[in-house]
Amino acid sequence: MASTFSFDIVSDFDQQELVNAVDQVVREIKSRYDLKDTQTTVELADQSINVNTDSEFTLDSVHNILREKAAKRNLSQKIFDFGKIESASGNRVRQEIKLKKGISQEIAKQISKLIRDEFKKVQASIQGEAVRVSAKSKDDLQVVIQRLKQEDYPVALQFTNYR
Repeated sequence: MASTFSFDIVSDFDQQELVNAVDQVVREIKSRYDLKDTQTTVELADQSINVNTDSEFTLDSVHNILREKAAKRNLSQKIFDFGKIESASGNRVRQEIKLKKGISQEIAKQISKLIRDEFKKVQASIQGEAVRVSAKSKDDLQVVIQRLKQEDYPVALQFTNYR
C-alpha cells in the first residue's frame, strides 16, 4: 500500500471533442434558415476559434450555437475567452475566441492557499500549469476535491492522476 496518495489539478479540454463541436456548428450554420445566406465562417486554429460573419446579431447566434454544441460534448464554457469584436472588410464582423488551457500561476496560488488554509493534513505544490495535491488518506483527497468543486474559478478544473 502506498504511503501517500495524490492527484493533479489541471485545466484542459478534449481537443477532438472541440473539433467535433466546431464541425457541428459549421453544419448547423449551413442548414439554419436565418444563417444560411450570411457567408459565416468558423475556423478552428491551434489555440483559438475565428468567426467571420455579416453582423453582430449573427455573431451572437453563432456564440449560442457554439456554447450549446460544446455543452453537449461535455466541454466547459470556461474554456472560451471571447475577444473583442472587430469590423472586417465589406460590412462584416470578425471575432477571435481564444481557448483557455492550463492553470495560471495566480490561480494555482489561490488553489494552493485554499488547500493549505482549510486542510492541515494535505499538501499542495504547484508544478507548472498543474497543482499536485497529496495526503496520507484518500478520504482527505476526496474532501479536497469536493471543496474545490464548490469554488468558482475562471478556468475549468479537472482532477487527474488519482493515485
